[in-house]
Amino acid sequence: MLSLAKPLSSPFLSPNLPLRPSFRPSSLRPSSTRSISAIIQPSGLIPRSPGGPSDRNPQLYQPFHPPPSPIPSKYRSLDTAARLDVLINRLGLWYEYAPLISSFLQEGFTPSTLEEITGITGVDQNCLIVGAQVRDSLIQSGTSPDIISAFELGGAELLYEIRLLSASQRSAAAEFIITNSFDAKQANELARAMKDFPRRRGEKGWEQFDYNLPGDCLSFMYYRQSREHMNSPDQRAEALEQALSMAATEKARTAVLEEIEGGKSGKDGKGEEVEGVRVPIVRMKIGEVAEASSVVVLPVCRATNGETEVVEAPWECKGEGEFGVVAAEKEWQRWVVLPGWEPVAKLGGRGGVAVTFPDSRILPWKVNRWYQEEAILVVVDRRERAVEADDGFYLVAVGAGSSSWPEGLRVERGSRLKEAGVTESLGALVLVVRPPKDEVDDQLSDEDWE
Repeated sequence: MLSLAKPLSSPFLSPNLPLRPSFRPSSLRPSSTRSISAIIQPSGLIPRSPGGPSDRNPQLYQPFHPPPSPIPSKYRSLDTAARLDVLINRLGLWYEYAPLISSFLQEGFTPSTLEEITGITGVDQNCLIVGAQVRDSLIQSGTSPDIISAFELGGAELLYEIRLLSASQRSAAAEFIITNSFDAKQANELARAMKDFPRRRGEKGWEQFDYNLPGDCLSFMYYRQSREHMNSPDQRAEALEQALSMAATEKARTAVLEEIEGGKSGKDGKGEEVEGVRVPIVRMKIGEVAEASSVVVLPVCRATNGETEVVEAPWECKGEGEFGVVAAEKEWQRWVVLPGWEPVAKLGGRGGVAVTFPDSRILPWKVNRWYQEEAILVVVDRRERAVEADDGFYLVAVGAGSSSWPEGLRVERGSRLKEAGVTESLGALVLVVRPPKDEVDDQLSDEDWE
């Protein structure tokens, strides 16, 4: 019987066709390993012709290389019990046995288990691991061996505090810590000061301090804190004394001495402009309240609710007792916590109120340059209601149909209010706060006000 079906010629289905790829045994030598690509043809298995893409770009076999062991070489010959004994008895310097903690954690030990076995608390375990990593970075950055050797005894706590600094900052901070015999608390303050310094650009006196010198960074932190303690003479004097002792440059010392002597406080008529003439505008930074050494709590009003809410807001709000418990004269629904910046610190917990505006264009600044449709918060001193300064800014009520803006509150310059015959306001502006955001290079200056 004649079959019309085409006979199958695949080597995988026909037992009559042997599988004989045409390559020589010598091609299997490790020294000439080459990937072999084959395609199925009707006649069988045929290797790819020489000179194809795989020959031009050979993909050589790459053997697996396990990651380096976290165990120091001097301890690799020890078993688990012996390595635990090193930690139990603290055999060696702290940075030598600190990597053993990491190795045990990778092997499945938990911090609590290690604490139970070795007596090293979870906090100390983390301190040792991070401290050893910081020490390694100091070695790699070329820090002086004398400085590194100074951390051999009890240096983990000190190095742990500078973990958030860059490599170059760590080296400078480490040298400063050893030179000044800092403890862990002082090292923490130094690291915070160095980390925070660039973010304070634009604040009073910032240009007088050198960012590259740890002493100047720390001095500026104390200098700034002194301005937050305007209502506490003792704390202010102590902060200025610390700022003067840490200042590393002559410009920084001069700035601190002028602050001590009151040369720029405006008392001699040669300092800054009259208070209230220029209103500071600051951009809040994420986490700034948590890092502030002092804070101010203010009642909050909505600009759209008009004059009544501002008048009815609590007049006094201050901390009481050893824990600084905030107490107000009456209940209020909305509050805001701000760092103890100088303008709000001067309020002394009396007469201040924060007003939120949904649109920053309500402020009289140059919209052709700073056209910002963002929410803002203005801090108002209700004790200063009289419209006196032509260049001052005041909070006033806006009635229906009296302005192109909706009914509620707005900010006006003193000269315009005088032209309109207004002699009393709801209060004088002392600060404008813009919401936090990643970009902080759009700080307004005095020239941006109309």
